[in-house]
Amino acid sequence: MTQSETLIVKAGHGRTFEMKAGQFLTIVDVAGQQAADFVAVVASNHQEKLSPTHTRRQLHTLFFAVGDALYSSLDRPLLRVLEDTVGVHDANVPACDDTRFTVDFNVIGHRNCLDNMHMGLALYGLSPFDVPEPFNLFQNGPVTADCRMQVTDPTSKAGDHITFEVLEDLVCAVSSCPQDIIPGNGLRVTDIAVSIQPAVHSAVIGA
Repeated sequence: MTQSETLIVKAGHGRTFEMKAGQFLTIVDVAGQQAADFVAVVASNHQEKLSPTHTRRQLHTLFFAVGDALYSSLDRPLLRVLEDTVGVHDANVPACDDTRFTVDFNVIGHRNCLDNMHMGLALYGLSPFDVPEPFNLFQNGPVTADCRMQVTDPTSKAGDHITFEVLEDLVCAVSSCPQDIIPGNGLRVTDIAVSIQPAVHSAVIGA
């Protein structure tokens, strides 16, 4: 790819797409206060997944920052954070799924992040159980002083974004979280934008 490409993840839905090593991935909160579940698997081996658990172990922290890598289930760096206008994300809470809505909220057939991401990943042979645990971009999940987890509305504003350098060929999926029953998206589900920028060759930057 030699030109930038922008994909719109419609409110409450998902998109699946491929990334090549050396490209740059920017995920944008279009309207503000919208969580975006993000997962990835290695293109050449779908059993190797982007892993919040392994990332926490590598970074020795619950939260990542600019300059940090996000690691795979084989402890290999798959993405590196280059820019982050928010700085508040979550890597502890699983994707909302059908059980979350039927058991916790008694709502049948509600859209959910697991189904949103699996819909596209199924085309690559992944089952729902193969969908990795997500990085919940823009989601505000603080840990309290008494070590309890919370989920509240994001601090992100319209246009806030996070940019990654892609370190391995990946198959990625993003869900615009459909949660509209409890805080988490400002009780208003909106679009997420995905921008894919081409690799910058050394000849271009004069290296």
